[in-house]
Amino acid sequence: METLNQDINNRKFKRIYLLYGEEGYLKKSYKNRLKKAVLGEDTMNFHSFEGKGWELSEIIGLAETMPFFAEKRLILLEDSGVFKGNADPFADYLPSIPESTCIMFVESEVDKRSRMYKGVKKYGYAAELARQDSSRLSKWAAGILANEGKKITSSTMELLLDKTGEDMENLYSELEKLISYTLGKDVITAADVEDVCTTQATNKIFEMTAAISAGRIKRAMELYEDLLILKEPPMRILFLIARQFNQLLLIKDMSDKGMGKGEMASLLKIPPFAVSKMIPQARAFTREQVLSCVQLCIDTEEAVKQGRIQDRLAVELLICGSV
Repeated sequence: METLNQDINNRKFKRIYLLYGEEGYLKKSYKNRLKKAVLGEDTMNFHSFEGKGWELSEIIGLAETMPFFAEKRLILLEDSGVFKGNADPFADYLPSIPESTCIMFVESEVDKRSRMYKGVKKYGYAAELARQDSSRLSKWAAGILANEGKKITSSTMELLLDKTGEDMENLYSELEKLISYTLGKDVITAADVEDVCTTQATNKIFEMTAAISAGRIKRAMELYEDLLILKEPPMRILFLIARQFNQLLLIKDMSDKGMGKGEMASLLKIPPFAVSKMIPQARAFTREQVLSCVQLCIDTEEAVKQGRIQDRLAVELLICGSV
């Protein structure tokens, strides 16, 4: 991201940019910042394509056309798919892109072995915008609050991240709510976070499995009812429960192999702070208990799909029977 920031600040742009990865907020942010830096308020020299409904000949035609009363022409392609399939003709064209044209790709997934990816690396810049760890999220969120003249302690920040999860779009939305709620206050407290921030479904699932591991069926059922009130479908709740137990199983296995939190987080593709929370939860179960819960989730899903039981009741019985 440092290169992106330098190019934006210095206004010295490469002919090709690729923004890809799991963090949608960062992709959207850098897409807009690059567009603003390259074109300013100019709309005549901007061309946008989404999906695969375009022809390479049209892209090349635009790229070869001199910008109209401007230094640069910008062509944006989102979710083009050219980094996952055979796009040799486009890859052949990359070295020929004129200096007056900037092509920006925004993709969800890329194959780093593809000619397109290697071409962008050679003739432009590829930025992987991955999920941020808790340390970076904390600094980013604290910076937003500081710009509004507000402070937050590390423990309150941890509570905020625990509620919002690692998605930056959601975290930004919750920060806006906090800023509005605390008008006239300099310090954001844990009580403020509890008052206005919404706990994500995945966090309630974590708390639910913790209640299950402690044998607190009543609490687990209360959390299930909360999710239903939030209009979470029972089958999605079942999916999240199954995913949680699968992650607990993997964490138990990785812990036995002596892996560190960072390595676990990388393999599971979750933030390190989430791994820190899950390790003690995994220890509360034996491996056999976790395997039994995973199998029970599989059996429950099969029973619902076969019409042998109604989905809401099925998840209730799962919660009661997984202890």
